[in-house]
Amino acid sequence: ICATCPGSSVVNMAAQQGDVDELFDVKNAYYIGSYQQCINEAQKVKPSSPEKEIERDMFLYRAYIAQRKYAVVLDDIKANSPPELQAVKMFAEYLSSESKRDVIVADLDKKMAKSVDAANTTFLLMAASIYHHEMNTDAALRALHQGESLECMAMTIQVLLSLDRVDLARKELKKMQEQDEDATLTQLATAWVNIAVDSSHPETLINLIVLTQHLGKAPEVTSRYLSQLKDAHRAHPFLKDYLAKENEFDRLAMQYAPTATA
Repeated sequence: ICATCPGSSVVNMAAQQGDVDELFDVKNAYYIGSYQQCINEAQKVKPSSPEKEIERDMFLYRAYIAQRKYAVVLDDIKANSPPELQAVKMFAEYLSSESKRDVIVADLDKKMAKSVDAANTTFLLMAASIYHHEMNTDAALRALHQGESLECMAMTIQVLLSLDRVDLARKELKKMQEQDEDATLTQLATAWVNIAVDSSHPETLINLIVLTQHLGKAPEVTSRYLSQLKDAHRAHPFLKDYLAKENEFDRLAMQYAPTATA
């Protein structure tokens, strides 16, 4: 289609809209830990296909698990629900009943010993989550390495950092950056690795300041990192520029402040 032809801009806009993930807000809220927001977004969205509906429900029920509302998950997901949701239910059962954990893990071991559907990312994530809870990091990493999604890579980084293997976490992060450098998960994983390397390094603090703003975190979270930067790296160019802009803003604000009338 010719870019200058009449109506081509409408076609281009439609193509761009087609590229937008309709579940972006649901996923984003889950990734940054805003679980109630994730639930609210999931209940609002109208999925365009059965596959998207399953994906939405997957994040919805994982958000309920994060809120420890296991009964909702166990009641809603039925025996005939899709495999992805069965995996979420398995994790909810594991967390909700200590007495059943040994049986659930033994059953999971049998499933993992067979050929696992690597396309079922949710199963791999839930399996890895159970193994990580069991302190079986080898089994968790084996499960995650079968998947190629950003979520599997992000969780791999979390497991590696818990083992103080920052070197391997960096390699995994490089793979994430090659797949999608701008994704929220990649940005979060970058922050995790940087914090593990040196939480007081100026570039780490600057990344965290930018990331918290991008993710819409509370202002006090950003202020905390900014205070750390001011305390430890007052001569850093970023901070000098920031303080200059802050002073300029204050000066302009004073000019437009209402004057007291007698």
